[in-house]
Amino acid sequence: MMSKIIHERLTQVRAAFAVNNIDAYIVPRADEFLGEYVPLQNERLAWVSGFTGSAGMVVVLETSAAIFVDGRYTIQVRQQVSADHYEFHHLIEEPPMLWLSKNLGAGARVGFDSRMHSYSWYEESRQLLTKQEIELVEISQNPIDKHWQDRPEASQSLALLLSEAFTGESSASKRRRIGEDIGRLDADIALLTQLDSIAWLLNIRGADVPRLPVLLSFATLDKDGQVVLYTDPRKLTNDFSSHVGDGVTIRHFEELQSALETMGNGGLKVLADPLTANAWCQLRCLESGAELVAGTDPVLIPKSQKNQAELTGMKNCHIRDGAALSRFLHWVESEVEAGKLYDEGELSDKLESFRMALSDIQDLSFDTISAAGANGALCHYNHLNGDPAKLTLNNLYLVDSGGQYLDGTTDVTRTVTIGEPSAEHRKMFTLVLKGHIALATATFPKGTGGMQLDVLARQFLWGEGYDYDHGTGHGVGNFLSVHEGPQSIAKTGSKQALLPGMVLSNEPGYYKENCYGIRCENLMVVVEQDNGMLGFETLTFAPFDLRLVDSSLMTANEIEWLNRYHEDVRQKLSSQLTGADLAWLQVATQAAV
Repeated sequence: MMSKIIHERLTQVRAAFAVNNIDAYIVPRADEFLGEYVPLQNERLAWVSGFTGSAGMVVVLETSAAIFVDGRYTIQVRQQVSADHYEFHHLIEEPPMLWLSKNLGAGARVGFDSRMHSYSWYEESRQLLTKQEIELVEISQNPIDKHWQDRPEASQSLALLLSEAFTGESSASKRRRIGEDIGRLDADIALLTQLDSIAWLLNIRGADVPRLPVLLSFATLDKDGQVVLYTDPRKLTNDFSSHVGDGVTIRHFEELQSALETMGNGGLKVLADPLTANAWCQLRCLESGAELVAGTDPVLIPKSQKNQAELTGMKNCHIRDGAALSRFLHWVESEVEAGKLYDEGELSDKLESFRMALSDIQDLSFDTISAAGANGALCHYNHLNGDPAKLTLNNLYLVDSGGQYLDGTTDVTRTVTIGEPSAEHRKMFTLVLKGHIALATATFPKGTGGMQLDVLARQFLWGEGYDYDHGTGHGVGNFLSVHEGPQSIAKTGSKQALLPGMVLSNEPGYYKENCYGIRCENLMVVVEQDNGMLGFETLTFAPFDLRLVDSSLMTANEIEWLNRYHEDVRQKLSSQLTGADLAWLQVATQAAV
């Protein structure tokens, strides 16, 4: 049935070829805001292919189509997408534009919706295709939007006005200091398109995107700190204006194009991020005569460096969150001992119930990865994509989860044994844990980027001939995106220096296809040490499964770190737990040796 539906949808997309005189059409995962998370009504890639991963691209030709995904989704894509309709390719190793240049001849025209792509992507793709005498063509009407009959309705939830007790700084203060940064870059005004940047700047949150507490909107911020917010005004409460202070004007989404044209007519210098702002906005500015100043979203760095109020909130919510996770881990262990082996959906729901009982909880921070046995080898597995598997004895269970709280965002992964672990399970878990400890204890000079630290987490796996196909650490927002830039820890990518106040994950892993997966993840914050160097302070507190630790493979310093960490877990969580949960915590955090 699904295969027939996808065939019909591809036919509908191809109907646009003759109308627009094109030979191919590109469908990215992103929507016009270019974020990782998109609302259901903007899941265009899933509509045309059936693929629900967070990154990917489809290229539709007249008689064929191809889907491109990265290493996280090479297994999932084949489970969700029919080979009858699509070829499968690696997004990084064989980029879509390179594939197109090889599959289309000179004179071909490739259609795209400029709202769904960054300006950087547009320029790079245009130049690559031009060399092959292929033209990249803006399509005014997205063919998917035209034919999506049962498209979900957009959220109508009101925006949340976040108290300064949580934000630590007024919106007016943020706008003034970032406006000054815009002026120093010799720009008149900045185009803001990242939803979490706008939410942070105005001290608001929303419920327009699943798991991401933001309001769908665009904004401009001028060098004097004046903001124009383009959104659905019906979602703003009556006290919005007093909350943000003077200098914020509200406009409808539909007024954005005329505003961009006005900037051009006024000859303004518009700061726009080629990597994060969509091509449509910047092309409209250029067409009307504006001068584009290429630069990073000016909100990114201030947002990433959490102030004291934000860090206090992050620390507090992690203690509550750690207590909920501990209750869950105790429950799982008890149920397994009683011979009850639940499926991944039941486990995920149980963990969510523990979180939803906590104070200030607003939502999960992402769909829980509840992965039993072989499913743990799928880095971004989602049990909702098929029939949830049941726990099996003498194998592993991986649970990667988090919450959105008024005072912060959490993201934590624990891998536990179901029954008795094998020697292989213990060895591989310990190698991953050793990498986690190496990164958690790193000391490094100012100016160091995450790429320079990534090897610390991989070294022990590399020494045995293993690796993992994902980054070691991503930035995390404060009651915002669980995947926040520009900070990261990975082999490639952002060269952003790590700065005090930045929060990142520490999550090395090992994945044995069709067998099991292991990941050890805590969040940590960059801190300045007494000697002027930088290091990390761990924010997450929940026990690691000591049954999976082979202390014979660990150094004395590593064992000391693990014991000290578990002492901290016991100290911080004991006041949050009672009865059998507290007794379990005492055992779960005992000394490793």
